[in-house]
Amino acid sequence: MAPTRFGTDGVRGVANEELTPELALVIGRAAARVLPAPTFVVGRDTRRSGPLLQAAFSAGLAAEGADVIDVGVLPTPAVAAVAVSRQAPGAVISASHNPFGDNGIKLFSLLGTKLPVEVESEIERELHALLADPDRPPRRPTGHDVGRLSADAAGAVELYEAHLVATLEGRRLDGLHIVIDCANGAASAIAPEVLAGLGAEVRALHDAPDGANINDRCGSTDPNELARSVVAHQADLGLAFDGDADRVIAVDQNGTVVDGDVLLALFALDLAERGHLAGNTVVVTVMTNLGFRLAMEARGIAVRETDVGDRHVLAALDADGLALGGEQSGHIIFRARSTTGDGILTGIALADLVLRAGRSLADLSTGLVERVPQRLVNVPIPRPERLADSAEVWEAVVKAEAELGHDGRVLLRPSGTEPLVRVMVEARVEAQADAVAAQLAAVVEAALGQIEPQVRR
Repeated sequence: MAPTRFGTDGVRGVANEELTPELALVIGRAAARVLPAPTFVVGRDTRRSGPLLQAAFSAGLAAEGADVIDVGVLPTPAVAAVAVSRQAPGAVISASHNPFGDNGIKLFSLLGTKLPVEVESEIERELHALLADPDRPPRRPTGHDVGRLSADAAGAVELYEAHLVATLEGRRLDGLHIVIDCANGAASAIAPEVLAGLGAEVRALHDAPDGANINDRCGSTDPNELARSVVAHQADLGLAFDGDADRVIAVDQNGTVVDGDVLLALFALDLAERGHLAGNTVVVTVMTNLGFRLAMEARGIAVRETDVGDRHVLAALDADGLALGGEQSGHIIFRARSTTGDGILTGIALADLVLRAGRSLADLSTGLVERVPQRLVNVPIPRPERLADSAEVWEAVVKAEAELGHDGRVLLRPSGTEPLVRVMVEARVEAQADAVAAQLAAVVEAALGQIEPQVRR
């Protein structure tokens, strides 16, 4: 069995092949040993493999004496919110935006935050020790000490929906026409209900999950149908969630996509104008477009940069008491309102911003972030962690950076969720960004793997 590792968003793999029920059970046992809590909260997204893996993971927790509260299909940020309410660690069986055949397990502390890297490493060590010796001490509990499994899906939904409504502090969304794409995922039941309850006219797309259609040509990774629907129905805006609803991408009334960089800029300016942008600083990751940094600099707002992953964004926010951070993908954290990225909460905040401004989303967002051409090439590599030790690749990076000078940027990193090396290049001239990205991708492929790269723009 290949080593099991926590990436930027937990453990992921092909369900029932890489992430098997046997492995999920042992991950549950390891988690219970490292996080010695009497109760865990466990939820999932809509994948066919979700109930299988959730049952196995929960069995592992119970085998070590932990009680488990099954909250059913629920967005990742909702499980985090329930974990905070219950003062219990939480877990979500989800592979987020990945294809339905994948699945994953991500863990939350009783504060509703992603586990520190050191704690995840401790769980990894315990996991591999248990795989080598399932009966290693301490002795498993028996009799009354075996953990109990119970369900509270309705209570968890009620708690989360109340939390979402409370973020508007009594304001409503009356008069706003919104089209939402639920990605056939965890947002499918909750997002339409909450938005409509706040007074918006809601048209929902891809809100009929069947276990296999999650993220299938829909959601935040493919907002094309949403864009067409917004224009066709003359809606004010559109919101596209991913499979576990921890991110959102917006569409304006003209069908133009408004990604996480632009959303973050809108929220930063809005909070700053109202005196709520703590430290007059916004936190971003290394993947954020250079144009965002220039836009914030022009408006007197400082930008702090972290590694990729909302865990790192949250850590930077908490380190200095900051209020807002996020990623280009649409993971946005309003620290006063949430412990993790929350697509539905962000969508509500955007709708509220549009109403308060009295201007359309297109008017607010057009020209706000003048993007520097950015090219991202995903190079499939069986063991992307080998990137760090490839002298050949890093020599090519140094040459590319010299070629781009101060007007460009290069970033290479192994994916934390897929067997890929991500090659990102920014340059003032689009053709140069294309050429340098292709050149570096070829070097990565030659040095680390033989599979043709996939280009995304």
